[in-house]
Amino acid sequence: MTYSGEVTPGGPPAVRELDALTITKVSVGPMDNNAYLLRCRHTGEQVLIDAANEAPRLLELIGDGGLNTVVTTHQHMDHWVGLEEVVATTGARALVHADDAAGLPIEAQTLADEDTVPVGDCTLEVIHIKGHTPGSVALLYRDPAGTPHLWTGDSLFPGGVGNTDSDPARFAALIDDVEHKLFGRLPDETWFYPGHGRDSTLGAERPHLAEWRARGW
Repeated sequence: MTYSGEVTPGGPPAVRELDALTITKVSVGPMDNNAYLLRCRHTGEQVLIDAANEAPRLLELIGDGGLNTVVTTHQHMDHWVGLEEVVATTGARALVHADDAAGLPIEAQTLADEDTVPVGDCTLEVIHIKGHTPGSVALLYRDPAGTPHLWTGDSLFPGGVGNTDSDPARFAALIDDVEHKLFGRLPDETWFYPGHGRDSTLGAERPHLAEWRARGW
């Protein structure tokens, strides 16, 4: 079945098979959060991006393969409701950017810009994106056999950047980082996976960057 990226709360996951990585997307919780389970197809090692909610459902998704790491994209509560239970059950290490670590319910190892997170034989690159929160991160997988894949948390969505509470300084930081660190470095075919809702590509969103900057959100 062709991957569409369409998921609904309580509905089935969407699964995408890359050459070396399996991506499983599921919607959890009352705020329709996306959680992403990544599995190296060579080693079986698994990494979860945002243990957002419904820990039992996430644990069922993880299955018997174990979980090496949970990366939390940012400190907002709707992205970590299931974190404590998932970590306690699996023994996975928790990772978050240093600037958002104080907002998590458990102690986590800290990340910085340009760090890497292994998923078996695959590697995620950490990109620090300021503005939505001080320590938001995007995670980049440069597929050797295909296009780049990017998990953006709540920093970038189809149609615009994340919420900055109408704070001009925060918006400026966010739109600058998104434009320079994501659109400025990555090709149009880059597929991105946000913290809520549907996926998109950088190419589909690139023509609207000036519009987003002008409107201020």
